[in-house]
Amino acid sequence: MRRASWQVRLAVLPIMVIVAAAAGVAGSHPASAGGPIAVRSAGCGTPPPAADAGRVEFAVTDDTSVFATVYLVDSANLVYAEIPWLTPGRTLPLATTLGAGRYAIRCVLSTGKVHTTSQFSVSGTTSNPVAGYKPLPDLDMTAPVNAYRAWLGAALPKLLAASQRLDADVARGDLQAAKADWLPAHLDYERLGAAYNSFGDFDAAIDGTPAGLPDGTADKNWAGLHAVEYALWHGTSASDVRPLTQALVASVQGLIADFPSEEVDPGDLPLRAHEILENTLEFQITGASDAGSGTSLATAYANTEGTLEVVSVLTPLINDRDPGLPAKLGGEITALQGDLLAARDGSGTWTPAPAIGTAQRQRIDADLDQLLEDLSTIPNLLAPRTNA
Repeated sequence: MRRASWQVRLAVLPIMVIVAAAAGVAGSHPASAGGPIAVRSAGCGTPPPAADAGRVEFAVTDDTSVFATVYLVDSANLVYAEIPWLTPGRTLPLATTLGAGRYAIRCVLSTGKVHTTSQFSVSGTTSNPVAGYKPLPDLDMTAPVNAYRAWLGAALPKLLAASQRLDADVARGDLQAAKADWLPAHLDYERLGAAYNSFGDFDAAIDGTPAGLPDGTADKNWAGLHAVEYALWHGTSASDVRPLTQALVASVQGLIADFPSEEVDPGDLPLRAHEILENTLEFQITGASDAGSGTSLATAYANTEGTLEVVSVLTPLINDRDPGLPAKLGGEITALQGDLLAARDGSGTWTPAPAIGTAQRQRIDADLDQLLEDLSTIPNLLAPRTNA
């Protein structure tokens, strides 16, 4: 599993996140209501007492010497817009489209102080007012993380057994059997995509690619399933493949021994719901990660299974905030899985990604693009908003 592109993408996220994209504003409300708001150590400013429904935009300035997070909330404590990171002296817009109701602005200082303004009323109607998000306390992620860790704990022994079968094939010199048993081992690991950041050096040791290694595929430090794949499909002798499979088994055993002390970052799960298949689009659907077996579409299928597990453990939290989303995602994942299975013949052999037909590729691309678009809403939906 290659992840560098995810890290780059995360590094360029915009500093301001509006909880819902600005919706269409009724023609009778062309101008924005709002005004300046000053965040100070003793308070969070004063909004105007009333506004018409429609576009609302506050220019929020941090007049303190510390960082602030700023929310626009309603009487039920739903969040309608936010500035997650306002630095001292900076001014940013807090903007959204509001329907009738009572709202306030809440400022959470990095010192721990929380200030909420007096409420202001919004009256009238507007087209497509934004829907508020239910804030997510940090501790609400505990149950999904524990469920995912339990799933990982049950999956890792299967990975070890598959790796041991692969090593046994090579030990007796049966490279045809090794080729057949390589894929199940690889797929067992690829289903664990949401946990890679918890695996430390074991990830590269089990599934690293030659990207970035000084000597590429000839680099003596390349190890893991892709290194075994390259060796098996490039005519390497059993005696030379065996050290790789032995090292693989040892790495999986090391991961299993170390796993109880490893932590799954609660913030990782909502991100991985989208990023696993983003990685799939870049490296599996294109065949870029293939090292000779021609099975990158099988890997893509395993990635959908891993994504489905992440969505499953997050479903209770998602349902509280977007009740129709889990079912929609389930249908889209099923459709993509059907597209991928169409690349496998009756004997179970997968068509290499570059060899699939144009129409089939277009179906895969279209269904994956739609799924990624919907999955991409989860990180913001489940962003921690403990003090909102």
